[in-house]
Amino acid sequence: MLDQNLFMLVLIIVIGLIFDFINGFHDTANAIATSVATRVLKPGTAVLMAGILNVVGALTGTAVATTIGKGIVPPSVTTQLLVIAALLAAIIWDLITWRFGIPSSSSHALIFSIVGAGVASAGWQAIEVGGLTKTFQGLIFSPILGFLGAFLLMILLLWIFAKMRPMLVSRIFGRLQILSAAWVAFSHGGNDAQKTMGVITMALASYYGWTGSNWSVPLWVILAAATSMGLGTCIGGWRVVKTMGLKVVELRPINGFAAETASAAIIEVASRLGIPVSTTHVISSAILGIGATKRLSAVRWGVAGNIVVAWILTIPVCVFLGWIIYLLLHLVTGIR
Repeated sequence: MLDQNLFMLVLIIVIGLIFDFINGFHDTANAIATSVATRVLKPGTAVLMAGILNVVGALTGTAVATTIGKGIVPPSVTTQLLVIAALLAAIIWDLITWRFGIPSSSSHALIFSIVGAGVASAGWQAIEVGGLTKTFQGLIFSPILGFLGAFLLMILLLWIFAKMRPMLVSRIFGRLQILSAAWVAFSHGGNDAQKTMGVITMALASYYGWTGSNWSVPLWVILAAATSMGLGTCIGGWRVVKTMGLKVVELRPINGFAAETASAAIIEVASRLGIPVSTTHVISSAILGIGATKRLSAVRWGVAGNIVVAWILTIPVCVFLGWIIYLLLHLVTGIR
């Protein structure tokens, strides 16, 4: 007979990879929306490129995975049921926002679902302040930096290429945008895929009793999470692509290059510092920053407002979902 804890561990791995797959198609827009909107890349080509580079990026480090895996809830109080509840809560919110084409944050959905499940399991005292601080730093500063970075880079590019014919500028940046889109896809994999690596390693640590220096992300977990996200990205989240690339502001290749380059640089730095950021937050803020260089009326602020509302709602909704799902699972199974 299969050991109950082993069964739950296998279940967590399966659910975790499903979450990564959903994250891949939910967040496809982050890497390809601007390049599709500017018609630099055909949708099929853009999705395939994003899928491959998501996998490559996911293999480049585990700093974010460590923050997620033991920086929100310590290994000493992590249980298999807690991890299952957090994953289910994040998946539910991802599917709801995907269904309505809302570019919400899969990253913060998972983090705050862990918080909710952790509170239900062991109380607020079980939540690590340091890990939450990193999360809130990413939540607050990454969209601000995305907006300002894209705004300033766009102003610089407009100044440099002011005397060049618009058609030639579009041709130059049409080629450069392929590189910037590739960098966004790479950096997206390097930050977002690590969230699931961290959660699966949480479950492994709970099962095997890993603490301190024993806590590390196994290579097979890295490969599985990377592949799952890459496959999800290849499916494509076209509802979100439409919102991100076509509804916020009209883009040209030079705009797309500036937005993608600023976004990728911010995400890459955050990944190396172990800060879980939302690629959705960063790229959508960068697109708003591009719009602001034209004129404030160039940005469709109603759509931007809906995006901000989704960001704000993610925190309390996912804390509640993680909390209630844990309690329901505990009630039904009697397991902690």
